[in-house]
Amino acid sequence: MSIFDMFRRTDINEGFRRFQATPGAVLLDVRTTEEYAAGHLPGSRNLPLHLLDTPGIPLPSTDTPVFLYCRSGARSGQATSWMKAHGYTKAENIGGILDYNGPVERGE
Repeated sequence: MSIFDMFRRTDINEGFRRFQATPGAVLLDVRTTEEYAAGHLPGSRNLPLHLLDTPGIPLPSTDTPVFLYCRSGARSGQATSWMKAHGYTKAENIGGILDYNGPVERGE
């Protein structure tokens, strides 16, 4: 990874396509429940970042491909780092919904 890779924006549209093409993958929205209800990617599950380390929160198995997003990509980056530190080798930050070009679902 070069220094320029740190500044490259993740393309959530491409990441969403990879999620859709990956059998058994999980799409996690790490925004608040209010943000999630206002509009989220189809097929996503809401797991707010601040609840990620809460005992009893259901998480996918560590070998499951997990695609994470938030509003801008910052919180999903934090969540991806947390997941990788906890054995999730297939966790990927796909960026922020602000850059998403497709339809969204509303409600919980």
